[in-house]
Amino acid sequence: VETNYLNAMGRLAEAEGESEVYRDLRMKLFIDPDALKAQYATSPEWLRQLMDAWAAGLNYYLYKNPRVTPRVIKRFEAWMALSFTEGSIGGDIERVNLRELEAFYRNRSQARAQAPAEEGEEGELVAEPAGSNGFAIAPSNSASGHALLWINPHTSFFFRAELQMTSDEGLNAYGAVTWGQFFVYQGFNETAGWMHTSSGVDNIDEYAETVVKRGDSLFYRYGREERRLVATTIAVPYQTDAGMARREFTAYRTHHGPIVREAGGKWISVRLMQEPVKALTQSYTRTKARTYREFRETMELHTNSSNNTVFADAEGNIAYFHANFVPKRDPRFDWTRPVDGSNPATEWRQQPEARGLPRVHGARRRERAGHPRHPGVGEQDRLHGGLPDRGRVRQLPAAVRGPDSLPAPRLRSDTCFEPAQEPARRADRGAQGMGFPVVGGIRPHRAGHFLGR
Repeated sequence: VETNYLNAMGRLAEAEGESEVYRDLRMKLFIDPDALKAQYATSPEWLRQLMDAWAAGLNYYLYKNPRVTPRVIKRFEAWMALSFTEGSIGGDIERVNLRELEAFYRNRSQARAQAPAEEGEEGELVAEPAGSNGFAIAPSNSASGHALLWINPHTSFFFRAELQMTSDEGLNAYGAVTWGQFFVYQGFNETAGWMHTSSGVDNIDEYAETVVKRGDSLFYRYGREERRLVATTIAVPYQTDAGMARREFTAYRTHHGPIVREAGGKWISVRLMQEPVKALTQSYTRTKARTYREFRETMELHTNSSNNTVFADAEGNIAYFHANFVPKRDPRFDWTRPVDGSNPATEWRQQPEARGLPRVHGARRRERAGHPRHPGVGEQDRLHGGLPDRGRVRQLPAAVRGPDSLPAPRLRSDTCFEPAQEPARRADRGAQGMGFPVVGGIRPHRAGHFLGR
């Protein structure tokens, strides 16, 4: 629990040492405790009460268990919940390359050369699991006649727990909870279930900024004007054998976001979704959504930026949401590369409604696929694999059938679905044969299999 929040707040080096300084700097470029405290103070009362209870519960646990010694955080504060608002492995900020960040913020004439190591591009261990699987099966395709939801998250062993959450105010949900968070990341309540898979949608953008020096100040070009580059000092404490030390960095940012690297003589800034109050609201309220319509309402907050979502409910609805945050952008630009930060035409446009994003919704008596062509949104399919062709999209909810029939021949030979055919049939048979109760019309498989332990 503590490690998740040390990482989320950019304080990991206080426990792990100097090797984590640039990882902490990366987080601190985006996470400002003073800003989170201000957003906590203006949050809806019901959400503040949840954050207060979260902090009180953690602190009470530490009080009752004095043998548990935190490495850094001796007392949790309620605002800290806003630093870690969705339960994915590797949030949006972690897409910023650590080596390039270090090369920029270290004395650039003495940037440390790094040979390839047995690690991922950003220093992450490549052994971590990736690419969770989820399947929603319509009542017409299951022997039980109920909607089925298969949740198979590929997650680290020390990252999530499987549990039930109840409250006197109507919460009753079961599923996977990322350590330290007070919401079920993926699971089900009495009448609805949801799961997330990592999304490859391009919703984080880089801007090539033209920086000029005027006297002792730095400016960047935007349109016909020059704007002052914002410079702030960021201190990163770190643990040493002799005690705590610290390194200070002058961090730069434009209105697009913080500067994270340099390329081709330009300073590169990054823009990504940052709405912690809305994100925490969406993560919690979806655990109480009992129908497809209610779940769709939570999706209108557009803050589940790193995930696709699979859904099923007791009314027989199944759905697939392809991403949740996709800004509208001018399709004239190549958004897979840094765009010209001086050109106002590269600004993000209004976020489309959830109904305007690619999705699949299959009800008990109908199926329909959404595949919009909004400028800069439909383009996501081409850039990142996105949704398959429309024919396959329409068949996706029915791709894995119950034990009394097999998928259509074209899908049977499709390697995209082949590995899931037999597990899905076993899930349907097992739910009936092993005597598990129907929970509001959704019949879960054995808990360990249901959540992919």
